[in-house]
Order: sequence, then structure tokens, then C-alpha cells
Amino acid sequence: MLIQLVTSFIASAAFGILFNVPRKVLVQCGFVGMLGWALYYSLSEEGFDIVVATIAAAFFVTLISQIFARMFKTPIIVFSVSGIIPLVPGGLAYDAMRMFVEGDYNLAMQAAARAFLISGAIAIGLIFSEVTNVIFKRPAMKKAPSGKP
Repeated sequence: MLIQLVTSFIASAAFGILFNVPRKVLVQCGFVGMLGWALYYSLSEEGFDIVVATIAAAFFVTLISQIFARMFKTPIIVFSVSGIIPLVPGGLAYDAMRMFVEGDYNLAMQAAARAFLISGAIAIGLIFSEVTNVIFKRPAMKKAPSGKP
């Protein structure tokens, strides 16, 4: 587990370097990715489906990103993009394409469908977190006087 955490931290921080994230928040970007991967890995080890674990981890990554964005006065995208990198199914997509090239179409379709579902789960997790944030941040509407005596 320690190796998984360190690797996900390095991947997230390195991705931040590639996209010119301010140096002052590189460690936090790595931390967001590490926490997201830790949740994903823990849920998948507990027997949860990979898609469900990915949704939960993406939701958590966006939640932590929102908190860090306020704390460090940095746009949320800086943290959320770096944070979801460990969750992206790049290896699975590569395997699907390799299987297509090798002519193993049944396994290729299964791998491609799985990569597609995981990618969609990342998007759903990010959207759920943003919607939740908007709902809880929306100012309570004041009751307007009805004008009736």
C-alpha cells in the first residue's frame, strides 16, 4: 500500500509539473492524487466494483480540490486535474487497443467497455461533487413578504 501511495503522489505531482502548476501547490496536487488513489484502492480491495470505487474516488478528489482551492487561493482545476490522473484507465485502454491489433476482438471489446465505464465514472464523480458543492453553497432564499395583512 505504501508503494501505491508514493507512486500515486509522484504521478499526480509530476503531471502538475507537465501542466505548469504553480510550484507552491505541487505537493498539494500530489497529495490530492494520493488521497484519491488511496480511497479507490481501499474500496476495490474491500470488494466494491471498480466503477463504484472510481466514482467515490473522483468525488473525493473534487471535494479535496475544492477545499484546497479555497485554502491556497488557486483555481480548482489545478488540483482536480492532477488528482484524477491516478484514476485514469490508461493501461486498460492500451491493452484494449493491443488486443484489437492482435485480433482478439472479444477480449478487446471487454477491455474497451471497462475503460469506457471507468472514464465515465470519473466524469460522474467530478460532476456529483460539483453539483453537491453548488447545492450546499447556494444562499438560502429569504422569504419575501407576501404583502398581505
